[in-house]
This record gives sequence, C-alpha cells and structure tokens, in this order.
Amino acid sequence: MVGEVELPKPKMKVKQKLHQAIDLLYCHGPASFDDYTRLVLHCARANDFIQAKRLQSHMELYLFQPKDSFIHNQLLHLYAKFGKLSDAQNLFDNMTKRDVYSWNALLSAYAKMGMVENLHVVFDQMPYRDSVSYNTLIASFTSNGHSGKALKVLVRMQEDGFQPTQYSYVNALQACSQLLDLRHGKQIHGRIVVADLRENTFVSNAVTDMYAKCGYMDRARWLFDGMINKNVVSWNLMISGYVKMGNPDECIHLFNEMQLSGLKPDLVTISNVLNAYFQCGKLDDARKIFCELPKKDEVCWTIMIVGYGQNGREEDALMLFGDMLRRNVKPDSYTISSVVSSCAKLASLHHGQVVHGKVIVMGVDSNMLVSSALVDMYCKCGVTLDAWVIFETMPIQNVITWNAMIMGYAQNGQVLEALTLYENMQQQKIKPDKITFMGVLSACINAGMVKEAQKYFYSISEQGMTPTLDHYACMVTLLGWSGSIDKAVDLIQGMPLEPNSHIWSTLLSVCSKSDLKSAELAASHLFELDPHNAGPYIMLSNLYAACGRWKDVAVVRSLMKENNAKKFAAYSWVEVENEVHRFVSNDHSHPEVGKIYGELNKLILILQQIGYNPDTNIVLHNVGEEEKVRSISYHSEKLALAFVLVRKPNGVAPIRIIKNIRVCDDCHVFMKFASITIARPIIMRDSNRFHHFFGGKCSCKDNW
Repeated sequence: MVGEVELPKPKMKVKQKLHQAIDLLYCHGPASFDDYTRLVLHCARANDFIQAKRLQSHMELYLFQPKDSFIHNQLLHLYAKFGKLSDAQNLFDNMTKRDVYSWNALLSAYAKMGMVENLHVVFDQMPYRDSVSYNTLIASFTSNGHSGKALKVLVRMQEDGFQPTQYSYVNALQACSQLLDLRHGKQIHGRIVVADLRENTFVSNAVTDMYAKCGYMDRARWLFDGMINKNVVSWNLMISGYVKMGNPDECIHLFNEMQLSGLKPDLVTISNVLNAYFQCGKLDDARKIFCELPKKDEVCWTIMIVGYGQNGREEDALMLFGDMLRRNVKPDSYTISSVVSSCAKLASLHHGQVVHGKVIVMGVDSNMLVSSALVDMYCKCGVTLDAWVIFETMPIQNVITWNAMIMGYAQNGQVLEALTLYENMQQQKIKPDKITFMGVLSACINAGMVKEAQKYFYSISEQGMTPTLDHYACMVTLLGWSGSIDKAVDLIQGMPLEPNSHIWSTLLSVCSKSDLKSAELAASHLFELDPHNAGPYIMLSNLYAACGRWKDVAVVRSLMKENNAKKFAAYSWVEVENEVHRFVSNDHSHPEVGKIYGELNKLILILQQIGYNPDTNIVLHNVGEEEKVRSISYHSEKLALAFVLVRKPNGVAPIRIIKNIRVCDDCHVFMKFASITIARPIIMRDSNRFHHFFGGKCSCKDNW
C-alpha cells in the first residue's frame, strides 16, 4: 500500500575526499581565496560540519581574512543547520564583513535551538533585514508556541515595507491554527487571494489546514475540492481533519478517493486511516491495512496497540507489542503506557510485571506517563504495595499520579490510606481535580462514611470546580446504601445538571424492595433515556420478583422484549500460566470442563460442611428450590476459581479473578468460605471494586 522511501546513501567517498583535501591543506600551509571558497562549498554540499570547522581553524591559523562575507556566510549557515550555536556566534563576532545573509544565518542558529527571546534580540539589532529575516522570526515564534507574537511580526513586516512571501503566510496560518483564531486566519486568506497565491499548493494546503483545525470542515473541503494540484500533504490534511472532528466515515471515503486519484498514501495517511477504522470499530480493516504496510513506523505500531486497547482487544494489543519489540521498533512512553493500561484492564499481573521489566531495561521507568500507568496497573491487579513503591520513588509526581494511587487505594478497600494520601496531597499544595474527588468519594462509599463524603462533596465547589454527574452518582450510591433513598431522590431532583442515565441507573441499583416507588421513578426515566439497555428492566423485574409481584415481572419482561433490549452476558476471567481463560455462568465450552465441574462440586460440599449455605433468595424466578440451587452453583466466578484449583492445586500465590458485573451475594459468601478452605488469598475485581478474600473475611466488609 505504501512504498518504502529510499533514503539517499551517505556520500562516504565525497566526505573521505574532502577530509583528505583538508589534510593536504594543513600539510601545504596557507591557501588562496579560491581554494578556501572551493573547499567551503564542498563542506556545505556534503553537510560536513567537522571538516568545515577544520577549514575555519586553518583560516584562523594563517590569519586569512576573506575579501567579502561569502566564505564565512557559508560556514555560518552550516553551523546553524547543525544547531552549533556557539560556533556560529563566535564566528559571527569575529567577522569583519557582515551582510544581511550573515545576520540571517545567526538568526537561523538561534531559531534552530528554539531560543526565541535571544532570536528577537538579534533581530532587533540587525542593521538591515530582508523577508527571510521576518520569515525566520515568524516561523520560530510559531513552532515554539508564541503564535500571537508570530502574527504581530507579520503585521510589522508589512509596516516596514516588506511584502509577505508564501512562507510568511504559511507560518502565520499555522499560528492561527494553533490559536484557533479564525478571524485573523480569514484576513490572511484574503491577502493570499489578493496576492494571487491561490494556485500555490503549499499555501493552499496551509489555508485548508487552518479552516480544518478551526473546526470549519465544510469550508476546508470546499477549498480542497477546488485545488488543482493536490499533493499527498493536501489529502493528509483533510483526512486528518475528519479524524480529529470525529467523522471517520468521511475520512475512509476520502482515503479511497485518494487511492483512485493515483497518489500513493504515506505513513501519515495510513496512521490517520488506522485511527478512523478504530473510531468506527472496524478493527479487522485496520489490521488488514497495517499488515499490508511494507514498512511500519513507530506511530503506526502505537496506533494499532492503543486502538486495540481502547476497543476491548487488550490481548491483541499485548501480542502486537511483542511483535513490535521483536522487529526492533523502539516504543515511546505513550506506547508503553498504553500497553501497561491493557495489562491493567486484563488484571494481568504477569504481563504487567514483564512490561515493567522492559520499562526498566529501556530506562523509561522514571517517565511520569509510564510510572503513572504502572501505579494504576498494580492497583488494578490488587497489588497496592508495589504501586506505592513506584509512586514513592517517582522523581516528580503530578495530579494524575496522585489520582491513580488514591483511586487504587479506594478500589482495594484501603480507605484510610486513600484519605490520608488525599490530605498529604493537599499539604503538598497539589491542586486536586475532579478525578481526585472521584477517588475520595469512592473511598467513602466503601467505608459507608456519609458525613465525610458530604464534606468532600461540598469541598469540590470550594476548590473552584463544579461537581460532575459522576460525583452526584457517588453521593446517590452512598445515600442509597445508608438507607436514605429519599435523600438520594431529593439530591437528584435538586441537581443543577440534567440527570443522565448513569444517575438514574445508580438510583435504581441502590433501591431495595422497600423502595419500589423510587425504583419505578428511576426505571421510567431509564426506559425513556436508554430503552435498548436490558439492565434497568432486569433490575426492576428483580425487585418485583423479590416482592412476589409476578404479574409486574411479566409486564416488565414483555416491555423489555417489545423494546428489543439486549442483555449482555456476565463473565469472569482468570490468568493461568500466562493465558487468559474466560467463563460464563454454567459454561461447558472449556476443554477441561469435566475437571472444572468436578473440582467445583467437591469444593461446594467441603464449604457446606463448614457453614456455607447457598443463598437461593437471590434467584428471582418462580422455580423450585433444587433448581434455584443449581442456577447459582455454577456462576462464572466459581467456575474460574475451580479452574485455577485444577491447574494449580498446590499453589500459594493469590488467585485473581475479574468479573465484568457486580459479584452476587451468594458468590461473595462462597469466596469468603473458600478462602478458609484453600488457605490462599482470593482477589476479585468486579464492576464496583476489589474484594480481597482471606481467612473468611473480605476487605469490603460486606459493603459493595
């Protein structure tokens, strides 16, 4: 799809001859003006800074003073090109003859180093300038985040009597794009029309890009469609614009048009198209294009890895990361943090530790983005001690890192640690953000701390922020669990924000059979806001069933069928011997199904002997007792536990189980009893929080 770019081969013979020529120069003594001119031009053409420096030293050794500035200007431009600022400045200071080209070369050296303030000083000292001088200043200001100053220089350029060139306009348009300054962008566009530069592809691309980045895709597309000579950059700007504006379908359509036009897409095109396919959820199409690439750069690998991680294909992300390393493509911190996040989503401690090891070998363990991801990963694998060690040894910590640690403690039931860390954060004058308060409120929920949660909730406004819907959902959860459903309803009805489906779903989830009126209120809103989500129908139906109102159960189930609401499957997974195994309730698809059910049945009998009694009250179907027992005995988390015991009967390490929904009451009790019998910690992560089972107790203190 994309041909490899053939890079020019190093001119080794040319450089060797140049080196030999200057060696001879040192052997023969002083040289003529023509010899120095010829050699300096060879240095410039070969981009050989080292030989240029030797040539300058030879001239200084024999006190050679050129009759004009040409030779020194060539050296200055070469030094500037390689960012050799001190060499350029020293040469410039010792020049007896200077012209505008000399000053421009010095400007270029400062621009190359990003030293915009020094650059401005040199510019103001110039006894004479040309359009290149102004363009260098405009480009440097733009590329170094001083876009407003860049636009002022454009105005000054015209006031000083210089006509802006195509480079002036292009850099000024980039400044407008950075500022999202459509007004000035339109003014510059008007000047481009007057200057008759509309057919200049370089300029037209910049105008199109400015409109696209300012959010005016229709205007950008109109200009793009009117371009006579489109190049790859033209197509890339539009394709990228559609991706950034969340219109992946149009991006893919334009990509197909580009191929029909005969232009070959480059890696920039492909990276944007890969992003578009992931936005559309077309993961297989993305993989097909990726596999067809003859040469893949770091960006394409990263997009694939991130895309898989964000679309629930974490295992594919990990495998692709392995392929990336095997092909000696060096990942950056963003790639690594995404891979670590995939490990966190899978709760794959083994893979997380392997990646952590590679992070140390690569020397990026002190990178804040990577370290924050590692803290989050260890917390989501239930190993907060390792997370804390990384957190404590980070050279710099920002609010993201603090949030990861606070939330990690909260999710793992370490409430005191979470709240203490928040107080430490305050003492260190690190301003919390909205995510910080999610962690703090989650900690309060896990401990049932209503008054403390209210204090933290009100302090959000005191910190200059507005509570989000997620913060309100936390308070609804806490009030509901504490038995104050009426207060939860009052809080919702008094919200300055319009309650969304998350708020009403939270209210419905905390209602018991004694709160039917509030449950019906929440369900009625959910049936309207999200009619195809089966969750609200099931929750309301279960409440009716708990009250024995079987006719109402039938009505809700009928409404659910009428609205074509789909129920997603509950499942659990475990990682054994570096492989993830998934189970659903009553699962018979696993190759070792016979051993799994045999182990589970044996475990149930043992647990019943020490006090476990299946809680059939959670079975809200009008069936016999025996059928109820059978329906709860083989939930996915129990099958996952049994599988680990089959594979690792004598293991001592904690058993880690992940479940995609809230663990039911019976399975929670079952795990507590199991932790006594097998004498191993069981760490379960459900959709609400972590449960650390050991010795018959759970870290959540039965509050989840």
